[in-house]
Amino acid sequence: MDNVNNNSAIQDMYWKKEETAKAGSADQKLEQEDFFKLLTEQLNMQDPSKPVDNDQMIAQMTSFSMAEGISNLSTQFTQFAESMTSNQALQASTLVGRDVLVPTSKAYVDGSGPANGAIATGQSAQNVKITVKNEVGEVVDSFSLGDVTAGMTEFSWDGLDASGNPVPAGKYQFTASGQIGGTNEEMPLQMNARVQSVSMGNGQGIVLNLKGLGGVGLSDVTEIS
Repeated sequence: MDNVNNNSAIQDMYWKKEETAKAGSADQKLEQEDFFKLLTEQLNMQDPSKPVDNDQMIAQMTSFSMAEGISNLSTQFTQFAESMTSNQALQASTLVGRDVLVPTSKAYVDGSGPANGAIATGQSAQNVKITVKNEVGEVVDSFSLGDVTAGMTEFSWDGLDASGNPVPAGKYQFTASGQIGGTNEEMPLQMNARVQSVSMGNGQGIVLNLKGLGGVGLSDVTEIS
């Protein structure tokens, strides 16, 4: 009877330990404390005639330390990236109400001032002409810039049509063309736009919401006025 009772007690201890282990391993993640417990059990259960090699023990400890270090480094990088994003958002918020130069050929005109932009070209061009169209594609005005050199050439449109009348508020399309190497070509434009608000998230980083033009990435801004 004593043997039966002892076996039952041993079984109870075994099942309780197993249940405790299962209950405590909900996240299925080994921490440093768990590793040292396993290492201690390994030493206790080793064959006396074939003890664990010291090199193997050191290798196991080194591997765990490296894995833990990489995990901590990843966490720190994540926190650093979040901090950088917050700082960028704070800096971008100071742009609200200011004009920025962005790579686009459109500008929003509402009579509050001229539409300013710049031609970006890698080489000089002759007889450069700016054409302005409204949202339905009608030409409302055009003007000449003459010859331009390589680099950035600024220009400004007063918001008046070819007859000298103020144009209605809205979005206008600009086109720059000129002679480059004897061939008439269109040149890339950049236009000034007013920043109304700043957004962040949705995997797009910092987005500047421009008046009448929509959103543009902070990294796309080439100049702040």
